[in-house]
Amino acid sequence: MLDTIEYLKNTDFPQIRRSQLETLQVNLGYLCNQQCLHCHVDASPRRTEIMQEDTVEQIVQFIKKQAIKTLDLTGGAPEMNPHFRKLVAQARSLGVHVMDRCNLTILTELGHEDLAQFLADNQVEVIASMPCYLEQNVDAQRGKGVFNRSIEGLKQLNAVGYGSDTGPELSLVYNPQGADLPPSQAELEPAYKKILLENYGIVFNSLYTLTNMPIKRFGSTLLSKGAFNSYMKTLKNSYRNENLDGVMCKSLISVDWQGYVYDCDFNQMLGLDAGLGKGKTHISDLMNTRFNDKNIVVMDHCYGCTAGQGSSCGGALT
Repeated sequence: MLDTIEYLKNTDFPQIRRSQLETLQVNLGYLCNQQCLHCHVDASPRRTEIMQEDTVEQIVQFIKKQAIKTLDLTGGAPEMNPHFRKLVAQARSLGVHVMDRCNLTILTELGHEDLAQFLADNQVEVIASMPCYLEQNVDAQRGKGVFNRSIEGLKQLNAVGYGSDTGPELSLVYNPQGADLPPSQAELEPAYKKILLENYGIVFNSLYTLTNMPIKRFGSTLLSKGAFNSYMKTLKNSYRNENLDGVMCKSLISVDWQGYVYDCDFNQMLGLDAGLGKGKTHISDLMNTRFNDKNIVVMDHCYGCTAGQGSSCGGALT
């Protein structure tokens, strides 16, 4: 795989600082039941990296010490970590809002038959990857048969109350097929809702549009096709300064499967230590750290979060 980091280092992206730390984003491992083209963590069924129980316990202690409001669980398929349910239950017992970044097909895997009910019982917000409402486009990006299995997963979530006005939140995530910015989130959401309801009887609350980041698997594809420079030009030419106030890293830190801390999930994948002035730092050494006003490490990939309507873990910024 071709590495893009050398193409990202020489940056003129503005320096930013963290404000109030509210969200802890935790990568529970790179093991996944899928292997998608746009995946910036290179997750797949062949990966063996997975967070161990002692690190999960340190995550819980950090949540208590730092009064974290939101726990954002990602992977891989985070639900494949054997300690996923324990972490969810402990976080919810502390009154923490929990988000599960779910690929939907995990709900159809053997051994996860009761996953939808578990998530609903714990009022976990589900943010589910659904890069298109057309079968051929989804299967082209995520693998043959993924669309139909995703529809089945959505039906399971709807059956336990997700997507209704009174049930837990269910949001879908759109990623462009290639080296383009996503379309307007506000305009695309009604189309998703109409087609999924009319064709499959599926309801959901919100649609998030995310920009593909020029790193890891997608970045390597850009390089191999000679499209990296043109994509970076698109991102830079679409930069909007007003998006800086809403970027996710200003209220979030990211933790990898071993417990090391980064300024965001993308920096984690690039191996960029958090801007705390301590080098590579484990979460167990940061229990009482004050994160406010600390520098955030930036490189050219940060233009991906600030281009056009902006892009964050919660979708468009403007």
